[in-house]
Amino acid sequence: MARIDVVMPQMGESIAEGTLSRWLKKAGDPVKRDEPIFEISTDKVDAEIPAPGAGVLAEILVQEGETVPVQTVVGRIETEAGAAASSPAPVPAPAPAAPAPTTASAPAAAPAPSKPSAPPKPPAPAPPKSEAPPVAAQAQPAPAGNGAVETADERLRRKSTPLVRKMAAEHNLDLAAIPGTGHSGRVTKHDVLNFLEAPSPVAAAPSVPARAPSPGPSVPAPLAAPGAEAWPGDRVEPWSRIRKLTADHMVMSRRVSPHVNTVFEIDYTRVAQVRSRKKEEFAARGVNLTYLAFIAKAAADNLRKHAAINAAVGSDATILRRDINLGIAVALDWGLIVPVVRHADELSLIGLARAINDLGERARTKKLSPDEVQRGTFTITNPGVFGSLIGTPIINQPQVAILCVGSITKQPAVLSVDGADTIAIRLMGMLSLAFDHRVVDGADADRFMADVKRSLENFSEDAA
Repeated sequence: MARIDVVMPQMGESIAEGTLSRWLKKAGDPVKRDEPIFEISTDKVDAEIPAPGAGVLAEILVQEGETVPVQTVVGRIETEAGAAASSPAPVPAPAPAAPAPTTASAPAAAPAPSKPSAPPKPPAPAPPKSEAPPVAAQAQPAPAGNGAVETADERLRRKSTPLVRKMAAEHNLDLAAIPGTGHSGRVTKHDVLNFLEAPSPVAAAPSVPARAPSPGPSVPAPLAAPGAEAWPGDRVEPWSRIRKLTADHMVMSRRVSPHVNTVFEIDYTRVAQVRSRKKEEFAARGVNLTYLAFIAKAAADNLRKHAAINAAVGSDATILRRDINLGIAVALDWGLIVPVVRHADELSLIGLARAINDLGERARTKKLSPDEVQRGTFTITNPGVFGSLIGTPIINQPQVAILCVGSITKQPAVLSVDGADTIAIRLMGMLSLAFDHRVVDGADADRFMADVKRSLENFSEDAA
């Protein structure tokens, strides 16, 4: 009779913990090897985790909604199905074993066995009393797990992840001042964003002394989080983790970056001609050739010439990215995610189309890894597939620009043929660029957009 531990996986180098958002199996259910058994949410992505072996899910040790460090055992699979019914009963057995580590961790408990040997039963209650001091000793924050005094730096690393420490350094924050909601008080990315989103208490602080003598109780009123009240008959849907993270990220981006938008009209007639000639060839190779692939190709090819668009903002400096990694926004039923095509400028049209199709499909089936949604340098969002004429999107931090694709439709257009004006039916659409005016000037943005427009309207069939 063997059991296999099911652990919270390490989903990325900077990921130190994960939230078990949903169990896909119940205790006692049979599971197959590599069959998804639970879903997790991290700071980066939602994912389904497969079973490490076949058998019966005998124990569930971490409940839905709990956040635990990576490599924590969240459940156990019994390899013999016959033990499934009896396995829940033995589960409490390991629970009493939990005090054992506390007694083992306290050297003072060693003399206790010698006392019970002399007197008969009275010393038996003594061990429980001796257990209390070690627990109290463990509650002190100063000692580390090995009994040594924990330094401030060690405690900082235990209570936060590299990503959180980087965010704190960028915003000159003291992590000790931020309440942690993660496992064992760990400060999460969500905690830092919430802390940054609460400037109102600081702003209200100077006014407190003036009112302090009389109306002290009125101070909490401005601190109350804004939110609508549900009316009778309303349906309240709590935010999922991905929805909350997206909301925090968007609010932070609006606050940090001064957004400016520029809009260009594109004639896609040439792209449509190339697409109609290449579509069947691409389909035979298992690739769906969309207009988005052409737009991504034009953007990637021109980002190398316009380095300021493929950049990030550092501390009083502009970071010009060496790599061109395109983020492609994917709308999901439960939120929005932006998988990244790495080194997009090195890919052919078919390579880009294949990568976009693959990432989009795996995003919808929760098969992405956190590494596949990181290190983007420029983002493309495509609301045009829903019929939107154009949009003014929010920049995906820490990038400095995002391209928005509007709907592509047949429209009348004025053309000049042999010096004479004529009206023809053309395939037209809008592209808009939202950019961070701290580092991207209007002229830089418009030059980039003009080159993208030129590339699309004169798309070379050799590039396909």
